[in-house]
Amino acid sequence: MIVIVDFGSQTTHLIGRRIRDLGVKSEIVLPQDAFKSIKKLVPRGIILSGGPASVFGKDALLVDKKIFELGIPVLGICYGLEVLGQMLGGKVAPGKKKEYGPAFIKITAGKPTDLFENIPNELRVWMSHFDQVVELPKGMVGLGSTSAVKYAAFADENKKIYGIMFHPEVHHTQYGQQVLNNFVIKICGENPLLGTKKIEEIKQYLKKEIGNNKAVCALSGGIDSSVAAFLTNQVIGPNLTCFYVDTGMMRIGETDEVIDTFKNKLKLPLVIINGKKDFLTALKGVIDPEKKRTVIGETFIRIFEREAKKIGAKILVQGTIYPDVIESQGTQHSHKIKSHHNVAGLPEKHGFKIVEPLRMFYKDEVRKIAAESKFPPEMVTRHVFPGPGLAVRLIGEVTEKKLDILKRADKIVIEEIKKAGLYDQIWMAFAVFTGIKTTGVAGDERKYGELIAVRAIESKDTMTSDWVRLPYDVLAKISERIVTEVFEVVRVVYDITTKPPATMEWE
Repeated sequence: MIVIVDFGSQTTHLIGRRIRDLGVKSEIVLPQDAFKSIKKLVPRGIILSGGPASVFGKDALLVDKKIFELGIPVLGICYGLEVLGQMLGGKVAPGKKKEYGPAFIKITAGKPTDLFENIPNELRVWMSHFDQVVELPKGMVGLGSTSAVKYAAFADENKKIYGIMFHPEVHHTQYGQQVLNNFVIKICGENPLLGTKKIEEIKQYLKKEIGNNKAVCALSGGIDSSVAAFLTNQVIGPNLTCFYVDTGMMRIGETDEVIDTFKNKLKLPLVIINGKKDFLTALKGVIDPEKKRTVIGETFIRIFEREAKKIGAKILVQGTIYPDVIESQGTQHSHKIKSHHNVAGLPEKHGFKIVEPLRMFYKDEVRKIAAESKFPPEMVTRHVFPGPGLAVRLIGEVTEKKLDILKRADKIVIEEIKKAGLYDQIWMAFAVFTGIKTTGVAGDERKYGELIAVRAIESKDTMTSDWVRLPYDVLAKISERIVTEVFEVVRVVYDITTKPPATMEWE
């Protein structure tokens, strides 16, 4: 077993998932409980996660220093590296340059180190920090640096204590899994023993939580809710009813696709609910992104309550996955990034028992389950679409007119990416109604119109993402079509921001 000390990072649980991928068990514990838990669990290794705090700040999260005297290998990641630097006698200070997203680290170890075995001397990594260790603790040796951080990796090989500033657990760090493999298997001496019985475990959970009761499933058409509905249907059969709510904020043709997929292909019991009026009324005058999400969450749950009452169901199955949970402040020391409509966006009082069979899984894991369950290939590779729909791709108040403009622009983005044969290589691509008016020229006349932003990103588990380098001719075609076919638009821009510092959606 590996114990992971959770300092509140958005990717703490992802570390555990990567260790699980290595076939090794892990346990996540809080800093204040860490020493007691480690003494009880007797792990072969300890990982200190990242986190949003500062080690020298008023709210600094630290651990009992006796942890480092147990003779158990330790790996500090990002904030975890700073904890090592601060607690073992080094010095941590605010950095002159912050690093959020991609950076390049040079391995500068004077002699080979087990942590970086079979890893090149320079690699692209993912960072998310401002503070840094400026003086090493006694006995530590620098192993790597970036253009902004002198001690981006260090170690005391004799004590098997290691610190790295980058996040090896995220998909965009090159050789990140190899770094974790080197620590867990080579340094800690763990044995890969775990099997992969995810589908059976999910079904057992559903049997336990639902039993012989009636349940409804909130079906959006996306892969998460689809897998949740499919597996629940296999477990409870006719006791399940799937609700698909057409919010009026779906893409063009989306509702027809959902009906075809779930009624004709997956054979799920589907009820279509027209909720357009409910949502547009509830969102009238709402501008703040966080408020939008909570309003949407409440509107969904009230519609589900109303419809479920008709069939006597008191259990609501949702396709919530772990990134939804952690971004909604799912752990004690994490910060809220945004309230997902199906997590923190839910009202405190509602008439359901919530069942979330995929709550501890990531998007790529859910897609694998879908593939194993013989889902149609186009569903497995379908681009991610947010639960609140186009409301979070539309800056400002949601209105029918703005939605109409956005829907037509978004349709063009997807059509051109498909024509170019790039759709299956991209995590998601979409248009954003920015709400910014900009000057243009049409027929030799001044035209004051809308600005549409285009975003295309690649990811694996939604915790990090990079922007896609779309070919210029594809971008040109998208822009040309939007400004000519969507008359209200006079300008198109392309978003080239990674996550972090940005999120995937604009709201």
